[in-house]
Amino acid sequence: MKEEDLSRIKRYPIVEYLERKGIKPVRRTPSYALYHSPLREETQPSFKVNTEKNLWIDYGEGWGGSIIDLCMRMEGCTLSEAIRRLGQNAPGDGTYSSCNGFAPNNTQPVMAVNGARRLIEISDTLPPHFQEYLTKVRCINLEKAMSFLKCISYEVRGRRYQAIGFANLSGGYELRDDKTFKGTIAPKDITPIFTDRAESVCIFEGFMDFLSFLSMKEEITNHCLVMNSVSNVARTIRYLNDRHLTHIRTFLDNDEAGRRTVQDFIKAGFHVEDMNIHYKDFKDLNDFHVSRVREQQKRKAQKQTHISITGQNKKSKQVKLKMK
Repeated sequence: MKEEDLSRIKRYPIVEYLERKGIKPVRRTPSYALYHSPLREETQPSFKVNTEKNLWIDYGEGWGGSIIDLCMRMEGCTLSEAIRRLGQNAPGDGTYSSCNGFAPNNTQPVMAVNGARRLIEISDTLPPHFQEYLTKVRCINLEKAMSFLKCISYEVRGRRYQAIGFANLSGGYELRDDKTFKGTIAPKDITPIFTDRAESVCIFEGFMDFLSFLSMKEEITNHCLVMNSVSNVARTIRYLNDRHLTHIRTFLDNDEAGRRTVQDFIKAGFHVEDMNIHYKDFKDLNDFHVSRVREQQKRKAQKQTHISITGQNKKSKQVKLKMK
């Protein structure tokens, strides 16, 4: 596909795409439109379209992205199929009726054109080796985690790769493979995950820590926010301030960057509970979680061995009694 064709698709207003499907906003302002989510049933509208950036977010799920991401979700299709379908409907002359004043040079890159990483495909199914990495190495509960994860296929200099993907607020993805690779499909941004309870906000440095928290808890009763890097601290502070969220619990790494970030939150006026006091002897929350799971597995194995030995001793005594 030509770059200008992709640019035309990315400029296709989300509000117009939804309107063609008979979905109308509950509220409309010059900068955004608010809807009942088209992705799930809900009584309170929590699906917001930023008409200036042409991006969407479903606050109830904590997911968002570009019009191509939305098309993939709503129509259950692949990246290439979403681009094809949107290309058939997006006006060829670049003029749009529902989004007056929309900036044509939208910087939201569905497919990177800077030569770094080119997004090929997004899948809801993780290959077995990624599932094994998450469960065996990271001790993540897949049943709880899968709704937050994608399998991302991307290309770098003609070579194709796959990674576990975790979406952010701007439609980019944090990437992790089953070895040592960590990266991003731009743009870099935070990932808010909301519940309907007005509890303090749990702040995580990376998505593996959030998934560890998810695996450790029976249910999540807090708002959560994954920074996807401590470099996003200023963006996180703005996001929390915009929503008047003042009480936070930080689950950051036990290093200088983590400690400095906690101080940044305190200086910004937040009431901070530094939760790494509970895992101060570990590198991060996932390291602590893995240690706990390993210890539980060890105790369980020892208990099973003890039961097995006890059973064998009983059988041995019974055999000896019969021989007598």
